[in-house]
Amino acid sequence: MRLYIADMLRAQKKHISFHTPGHKRAGADITELSYSDNLYAPHGVLACAERDVARILGAAKSFLLTDGSTSGVYSMLFAVRKAGARRVAAPVFSHPSVAHACEALGMTLVPIPQTTRYGVPVQPSAEAAGEALAQADALLLTSPDYYGFFAPLPAAKAAAEAAGKPLLVDGAHGSHLHGTPLHAGAYADLWVDGVHKSLPALTQGAVVSANAAWAERLGESVRYFRTTSPSYPILASVEYAVKYPIADAGEAERFKAEAGALPNDDWTKVLIPFGARCAEAQAYLEAHGVYPELNDGNYLMFYLSPCTKRAELKKLRRLLAQMPRGTVAEDAPAGAIPIYSEGL
Repeated sequence: MRLYIADMLRAQKKHISFHTPGHKRAGADITELSYSDNLYAPHGVLACAERDVARILGAAKSFLLTDGSTSGVYSMLFAVRKAGARRVAAPVFSHPSVAHACEALGMTLVPIPQTTRYGVPVQPSAEAAGEALAQADALLLTSPDYYGFFAPLPAAKAAAEAAGKPLLVDGAHGSHLHGTPLHAGAYADLWVDGVHKSLPALTQGAVVSANAAWAERLGESVRYFRTTSPSYPILASVEYAVKYPIADAGEAERFKAEAGALPNDDWTKVLIPFGARCAEAQAYLEAHGVYPELNDGNYLMFYLSPCTKRAELKKLRRLLAQMPRGTVAEDAPAGAIPIYSEGL
């Protein structure tokens, strides 16, 4: 499959730069030029890339982001705000961008209560989501969440459709699921893919998408929150990542079982219970050149992707086998790193 943005950058000829950015080295880090298209009004290679990405993600329209999933969350909420939504139901463990966007847009949050099990947040039940939606104009769920659990998207879609209200999904941690029934795009009216988190894209690379009913409004909204000076290397990496072959989860699931990980839904998130010995385990691993994604005081979380090598998993498995484990507390210890630093 063709990579439009990367092909354009490779075909670029050396030139004297009298344009931004200020480093004046040209190369891949360029601005909007006569041949490079304009993300604010795409008609060339960027338009072709967004068209392909939308098809792969199952969207009517997709918009490439170089500002991370946060700008996508703002864009989604602004789209429903412009359509008349004033109250948004969302779990209390949602990403801070949900609360921040609602505050900035003058929207009211209807919190869906959070419980914990085995020391990690539990996704809301279909019943809890439905009850909150009844008090709101839109429903926003996170799926998968940071700990690798899925929201009840089929039931949420049915409830939202029955109520005539939009379903938004923060799928920042689930872009590797496109093309499967687990992907946010199979259910949501508007959703975000945080491509850089679980696919081979540069940091801040993301996509926000919508179905046909919301495509025009999302296109209008994204103009408010997407930079007018996008990074072309990030754009090229997003297109590349979305077109990257979907990985087989089998080896990762076998690794998780062998390593004694907490069972979860998503193969990219490996939760190893260390309890009060988390800091000790993290220090030991880092001394051996292995850096986990998260230490929440209960678990060390290791984030996999299609680019994780078999030899790396083998080394991690060997190191994990050498470390003693503690007891997981139902509530994370005081001072532990939370999932997100701010709730609703």
